Amino acid sequence: MVSIRPFKAFRPKSELAEQTAALPYDVVSTSEAKELTKNNPYSFLRVDKAEIDFDETVSPYDDKVYAYAKKNLETFIREGILIQDDEHCFYIYQLQRLHHTQIGLVVCSSVQDYKDNYIKKHELTRHAKEQDRIRHIDETNAHVGPIFMTYHDNIGVNSLLKKWVARHETLYSFIAEDGVTHRVWKIDDLETISLLQAKFVDVSSVYIADGHHRTEAAVKVAEKRRKQNPNHTGEEEYNFFLSVLFPQDQVQILDYNRIVATLNGMTVDRLIAKLAERFQIREVGRRSYRPDQKHTFGMYVNRKWYKLTVKEKDLHHTDPVKLLDATILQEMLLQPILGINDIRTDERIDFIGGIRGLKALEQAVHSGKAQVAFSLFPTSIAELMTVSDAGKIMPPKSTWFEPKLRTGLFVHLLE
Repeated sequence: MVSIRPFKAFRPKSELAEQTAALPYDVVSTSEAKELTKNNPYSFLRVDKAEIDFDETVSPYDDKVYAYAKKNLETFIREGILIQDDEHCFYIYQLQRLHHTQIGLVVCSSVQDYKDNYIKKHELTRHAKEQDRIRHIDETNAHVGPIFMTYHDNIGVNSLLKKWVARHETLYSFIAEDGVTHRVWKIDDLETISLLQAKFVDVSSVYIADGHHRTEAAVKVAEKRRKQNPNHTGEEEYNFFLSVLFPQDQVQILDYNRIVATLNGMTVDRLIAKLAERFQIREVGRRSYRPDQKHTFGMYVNRKWYKLTVKEKDLHHTDPVKLLDATILQEMLLQPILGINDIRTDERIDFIGGIRGLKALEQAVHSGKAQVAFSLFPTSIAELMTVSDAGKIMPPKSTWFEPKLRTGLFVHLLE
């Protein structure tokens, strides 16, 4: 049983939606964010990544950065850049890139559902990133970045959303600078809202796809405010957090690839000899190699691509985490051969999302940033759900979701 709740969103005026909507705070660097916003006073990065308004001597975690985020949000509301709906609504959020389209329901999800494991996770959080989002939510008194979640749509929610879309005008429709088309509709009909809520009562679980740190932060802030409120009832807005629910058959996961700075003192010939103990190796040559099935990897070294296929004898596991390609690469290659014991902390390894293409891996090697690069087959949404249902955790950097949700299209105030 999953609880969803309508809310009175603060959202951009229609004519400012394209300028306000911004990439999530954690997919752009501070320098990239400054470049994106230098001619755009309406960008929501001024709230979600407020350090862009300070010079590089100011830490992103300085108290005055969070205070400035609050000030900027209040300014956006006071000046009418963001307006609030008069009634509690659900919203529909559609993203389209090339031939891929996904349509999600924007709601407030329940903190208690997360604590009771109806909202399932697949990723550990890092303390520093979690603390950053806790402070941001607490200071701004708002959830500003929707959590990307998915579910098994055996209840007909998607067909209901499509019918609404066919019969109603959009609030927003624009093409962002990365080519993704964003469209938003408002559901303000009480009967439809009630029907959607009833349908999710029959959903046993929803799964966090992207946004684990923001979810944990929302929960921690709610717990803090519960303790501070002697009249707590469970219905306060801080007990619910902003999310978008997409059916699992529409969610697109791209490959999340690896580059490694050094070969741990080995020659390329020695590396290949060591790999032959666990993998079948075929030289592909200069043509970029993208794996076309699970348990195969591309390796780029010395300006050549190789196809690595795991030998069958090493694939007999019942643990779903052990069968993930990210785990296999770590436990059969990165750790035993290249000496990378912890990909969270080892500075020799870096990660490149599949949206940047295989040429980005080749360029990293050509530039000297890396000596070797590895391309992976994308993790499937079925694997993510299986791991989550088992109560287990995926290795870091196992999934790259695309297209990215924009921040600033919906804001949920905690009070």
